[in-house]
Order: sequence, then C-alpha cells, then structure tokens
Amino acid sequence: MNDHEPVIVGALRTPVGKRGGRLQKWHPVDLLGETLRQLVERSGVNPADLDDVIVGCVLQWDQQHGNLGRHAVLAAGLPESVPAVTVDRQCGSGQQAVSFAVHGIQAGAYQLVIGAGVESMSQAPMPPSFKPGAPLGSQWLCCKNREA
Repeated sequence: MNDHEPVIVGALRTPVGKRGGRLQKWHPVDLLGETLRQLVERSGVNPADLDDVIVGCVLQWDQQHGNLGRHAVLAAGLPESVPAVTVDRQCGSGQQAVSFAVHGIQAGAYQLVIGAGVESMSQAPMPPSFKPGAPLGSQWLCCKNREA
C-alpha cells in the first residue's frame, strides 16, 4: 500500500428518521456534530490530525444554511484548526463529499479526512419546485416541445 491509497478508518451514520418523526427537533448541525464526535471517538484518531471535513447537504437554506460542515465540526468539539466545507450535488451530495475526500488522499493533499453527509427534512422547507406537478422551468418546456 502506498502513502496515497485511501483506507476507511471508521464509519458511522446518523439514525434514520422520517419527516416530522423523532429526529425532527434535532438541528442538522447538532445531528452531524454528534455523529462526527462519536466517529472520531470510536475510531481513535487524533482530531488535531484531521486535514479536512467535507460534508454534503442538498437543501442548504433555512436551518441548513451557511457552512453546515464547519458549524458541525465546532459543535462536535473538534479543534478550531480543523477546516470544513459543505458541498451540494443534489441527491449525491454525501457521496460527492466522500469522493472528494478520496481524491484528496490520492492526490496527496490529505492524510486524514472525513467525508460525510447530513440532511434534516424536518428542518428544511420543501421548495415549490419539489411539489408534485410543479413546473420545471422554461428550459424544460422548450426541450419537451422539441421532442413532441
């Protein structure tokens, strides 16, 4: 194994809930912060050795606005020196965060990085475009008419 081969040191996920369910009052920052804290604790890594935390989140407004990843790092009690970023690749946001972490290791930019995702559907309002029957925009109508 070379120095740039990614290895999973630990994995942990939040409990699965439903919109308006048991987790509805958990702020997404607290939900991810607790998950990050437990991940670092269980894996036994030194949190000061973390090169980055990359977090995927789709609905980045209301309770999930701002750099959710950075806020979760601080909520987890990790050192302030640990950077974090939040990315949005829609339904693939968490997967993209993990992919960015892997690429950073392969490129030699990171030695220890966390790739994660968070979403609290109870804390994020559904935008009008998500409602059944909502228009998809003029660009979609243009393409639809060309196919007809």
